[in-house]
Amino acid sequence: MRWRASRVVTLLGVAVLFPVVLSAQAPPRAIAFDTPNDAGGSITVTWPRVDGNGTTNHLVYVATAEAGPYNLAAEVKGKGAVLSDDPGNYGRGEEQDATHFVHVSDFTTADGRQPLDNDVTYFIRVAASKDGMEARGAITSAMAEANFINWAKTNNFVIGTALSLIILVSISLARRKEMFIRRIAGLEAIDEALGRATEMGKAVLFVHGLREMDKISTIAAVNILGQVARKTAQYDTLLKVASYDPVVMSVSQETVKEAYLEVGRPDAYNEDHIFVAGTDQFSYAAAVEGMMVRERPAAHIMMGYFYAESLLLAETGSQTGAIQIAGTDAFTQLPFFVTTCDYTLMGEELYAASAYLSREPRMLGSLKGQDIGKAFLIAALLFGSLLATAGMPFITHALAAH
Repeated sequence: MRWRASRVVTLLGVAVLFPVVLSAQAPPRAIAFDTPNDAGGSITVTWPRVDGNGTTNHLVYVATAEAGPYNLAAEVKGKGAVLSDDPGNYGRGEEQDATHFVHVSDFTTADGRQPLDNDVTYFIRVAASKDGMEARGAITSAMAEANFINWAKTNNFVIGTALSLIILVSISLARRKEMFIRRIAGLEAIDEALGRATEMGKAVLFVHGLREMDKISTIAAVNILGQVARKTAQYDTLLKVASYDPVVMSVSQETVKEAYLEVGRPDAYNEDHIFVAGTDQFSYAAAVEGMMVRERPAAHIMMGYFYAESLLLAETGSQTGAIQIAGTDAFTQLPFFVTTCDYTLMGEELYAASAYLSREPRMLGSLKGQDIGKAFLIAALLFGSLLATAGMPFITHALAAH
C-alpha cells in the first residue's frame, strides 16, 4: 500500500508539474505579417516576451502548407530582439519593449536554405525551448510583399523637402535683392594678391590639392579657380595651375578657357599652363615646391583637400615671399596653413567661396538657404535635447535616422 501510495503521489506530481513546465516555456500566440518598408521576401514574426531572465530560446518554423512539414527558419536566443530595437518600423513604448520579433527571409530545407517568395502564403509557428524541452505554439500565416514606400524614412523626406523649399525661396529672393554674406578676409585678399602679381609682372600659382574630381572640396576649388581666372584674364596676369589628377587638369583647362572667353581674352589662354605636376603625393609636392623656388610666383592660391604635403608647400611658399591664400576642409591640415599662410579659408568657407566671389543669385540663394536650414536644425537639436532631458524625447525621435 505504501508503494502504491508513493507511486500515485509521484504520478500526480508529474501530472501537475509537467504542464506547469510546458506552460512556463510555451510562447503565447505568435503573430506573423509582411515586414514593413522593405523590398519583399521577408515576414516578421512577433510574440510576447514572457521570460525576463532570458533563459528560454525561441525557434521559428516555416511551412508552405498548414499540415507541414515545418522547417527551422530562425532561432532567437535568450532575451532576443524586441520591437523597440527597430523604432523606425515598429515605434517605441512599453508594448514594443515587451514583444519579441524576428525577420524571416529564408528557412532550412533538405536542399539548403530556401528564400521566401513574394505573394506566397507561408505558415509559421513559434516554439519555446528550455532545458531540452520544446513546446510549440499555435500556427499562424503571412505573405511577403514588396512595399512601394519606406514610411520609416518619412522624417527624411519631410526635412529634405523643407530644406529644398527654403533654398528655392532664398534663390528667388537673391534674384530680387542683394543678400548679405559675412565678410571672408581670405577671399577679399584675392584681389590684393592678383593685383600684386600684376604689378610685379609675375605669375599666380593655383594648387588643387590631392583629391579627385568627384570630391566636393575639389569641385569647390575648381569653382574658385574660375573666379580667379576671370580676374587674371582682366589683369593680363599669367596664371599657372598645378594639378594632381588628369581629370582635374582637364576640367581646370575647360574652366579657365571659359573664364577667358567670358572676359573677351581667348588669345591669352594657354592650356600648357594647366598641367599635372605629379600623380604621387610627394613627387607632386616636390614639383610644385620646385616651381615656387625657381619661378617665384607673386601669389600662391592653395584650395582643396591636402594631406602631409600641406606644410611642405606652405612653408616653401612663405620663404619665397609670395602672398599665400589657402583653403581646405581637412581639419588636420588647417593648423599648418594658419601658421604659414597669409589668409586661410576654414571648413565651409571653402564651399562658400564661389558664391562669395561670383555673387551669382543661384549660388547666393543656395548658400543662404543652407544657412537658414542649418539654423533650424541647430535650434531643433538644442530644443530636442532640453525636452529629452525633461523626459519628452519626441523631437529626438522625429529627427532619428532610420
